[in-house]
Amino acid sequence: MVAVEKTSVSAFNTLEVEIDTGGIGTLWLNRPEKNNAFNAEMIAELLMALSEIQMNNELRFLILRGRGKHFSAGADLAWMLACAQLDYDANLNDARELGQLMASLAQLKIPTLAVVHGAAFGGAMGLISCCDMAIGTEDSLFSLSEVRIGLLPAVISPYVAQAIGPRAARRYALTAERFDGKRAQKLGLLAEVYPAAALDEALAGWVENLLLNSPQAMRSTKALMQKVKHGDLTSELRSYTESAIASIRVSKEGQEGLAAFLDKRKPQWLRA
Repeated sequence: MVAVEKTSVSAFNTLEVEIDTGGIGTLWLNRPEKNNAFNAEMIAELLMALSEIQMNNELRFLILRGRGKHFSAGADLAWMLACAQLDYDANLNDARELGQLMASLAQLKIPTLAVVHGAAFGGAMGLISCCDMAIGTEDSLFSLSEVRIGLLPAVISPYVAQAIGPRAARRYALTAERFDGKRAQKLGLLAEVYPAAALDEALAGWVENLLLNSPQAMRSTKALMQKVKHGDLTSELRSYTESAIASIRVSKEGQEGLAAFLDKRKPQWLRA
């Protein structure tokens, strides 16, 4: 196992970002008194944090978590009520900020892993869907709850549909039904579920496994899978895949990984 320790913490008003020596970033939603509900300040800070993370070339992957009892209760109702008093253009600007947040998370160049406990309602399901992978507790609770308050899950809907499929997305967006972690796993929203008491131990196993991998190869593989999408082969996609494997083979980490395998030794990225 690769030993890591926390070296820096960046504190915002609604977030906390931890960076470990092993290149592990953890982004905490840190508004527990409001069950980590979104407001304009949190959205703006998430955009700032993701921009900093995107520019940090030392990071290998990002973990997204929530402080307190819940991952996130979705949109802050007081904020939503205030937005409802504004005109169309002001609401459009707010929606564009949220849309940029979801796109920034989905397009982050490093792998992302959401770790879910408690409630994950509304926009929180969008955050989870934008991550490459997600795990959670068996008793975590999910809902696309917008229609219950006369709204709709507009900005997050493309990401949720990609995560759980269009048929299931239509069902849960229209019914606002709540479902637990076990159901979320069956839908594909969560990769694995665990008893609440075992979540941190399970996360440690995921971290240990991800640290085995070449950082450059993981970034390149994420970019590859974003291009591949549903696997519909075109001449452009075929050309991209051929170029991608040729480029990684002649890269420093590609050469090191192959040499380490042939020499039966650990690659450089495991020697820290």
